[in-house]
Amino acid sequence: MKAGLQPIYSAQKLATRVAEMGRAVSRDYGDRTVDVVVILENAFMFGADLVRKLSCRVVCHFVRAEINDIRFGDHDRREIHFTRPPRLEGRDVLVVDAVIQSGLTQDFLLKQLQESRPRSLRLAVLFDKPSERRININPDYFGFSAASKYLAGYGLAGSRGWYRNLPYIGVQPGRARRPASRKKPARAGRAR
Repeated sequence: MKAGLQPIYSAQKLATRVAEMGRAVSRDYGDRTVDVVVILENAFMFGADLVRKLSCRVVCHFVRAEINDIRFGDHDRREIHFTRPPRLEGRDVLVVDAVIQSGLTQDFLLKQLQESRPRSLRLAVLFDKPSERRININPDYFGFSAASKYLAGYGLAGSRGWYRNLPYIGVQPGRARRPASRKKPARAGRAR
């Protein structure tokens, strides 16, 4: 165990839940091919473990998000840029991310991917933080519903970028995240 990180989800607990998610995804897609779009960097370990648990055919894609929070006077604005998302017309697509908090990042990517008119578009996350949601979006698959804590390990970076290599998830004492201010949902979710 690394000093300063209190384990809250063991490697075994993570492996068990990811395997359960893999079975659910495999059952839903059946014998179809699923195009898995993994959002880097936080989801790289979860994404790798999840695709290894899928029994259906898989094509992997990776996108990187760059997020900038900007303050204009009294207004906050979030700018989200992704590396070029793949064209997935007529394909069954599963977007994979480690954590959904406000939902803004995932919603933006899902809308970009929807423009290429996939046959289906779903979202899988390891941690769902619904108390921090700023828009109306919910994952189709999630591992754990998490309280507002600063999680690190298993691909998630702690302070200074540390802890991504750990096989478990922990929280740094004194590093609890403040819940985002609750605002009315900006959009009515995504079309399926």
